[in-house]
Amino acid sequence: MVRNAYRQVIRVEMSKITVVIADDHELFRQGTRNLIENEEDIEVVGEAVNGKEAIEMVEKLKPDIVLMDISMPEVNGIEATKRIKIIRPSTAVIILTAYDNDKYISALLEAGAAGYLLKNVRGTELINAIRSVFTGESVLHPVIAQKVLSRFAPDKGKHEPVQDIEISERELEILKLAAKGMSNQDIADSVFVSRRTVQTHLANIFRKMDVSSRTEAVLRSIKTGLLSIDDLS
Repeated sequence: MVRNAYRQVIRVEMSKITVVIADDHELFRQGTRNLIENEEDIEVVGEAVNGKEAIEMVEKLKPDIVLMDISMPEVNGIEATKRIKIIRPSTAVIILTAYDNDKYISALLEAGAAGYLLKNVRGTELINAIRSVFTGESVLHPVIAQKVLSRFAPDKGKHEPVQDIEISERELEILKLAAKGMSNQDIADSVFVSRRTVQTHLANIFRKMDVSSRTEAVLRSIKTGLLSIDDLS
């Protein structure tokens, strides 16, 4: 009995982050799979050649993460992301595409994408993004982050009303570091607190702002003037 229990614990501890790759280019899918399969904690459980297949795979395989291209036949990445977040909200979608068009960026973030990366991202950055999103963080390619913030930044002196958002000095400090794309652990190391404390601060920030992700919190902060573009540099 003890031996069986031990085996069960080991199996739980070694459970992997499951990923579906959705892209209509076979060479790109294969290259991404090869990259991921070098990691002990991440596993590709399916490959979809279009958005329709991606939706079906999410329903069947229930992956943790979907790496989603935008331009695909039958159902595009934007619509596929919307449907996936409806049928399985716990599956996170990371957009991995060559497009940095403002219209696509806005549509996908509104659809519920947890991350938006360009295909020229380094392999190590993609792997780190998968792990970060799996732990509840949002990831944006630096080019995308600047586009998003520039698009949503208000004209000087024309901020949205803060509407009684009371952010403490420590919460604002955490928010600024999160806006730079730092992981929870990096933030914790920077301000000399535990990772759990950082998570608590972010949860409080989300609650006060009535948002559910870092990206939403940062955009809201830009709109209301709590943060500026300079805070990301």
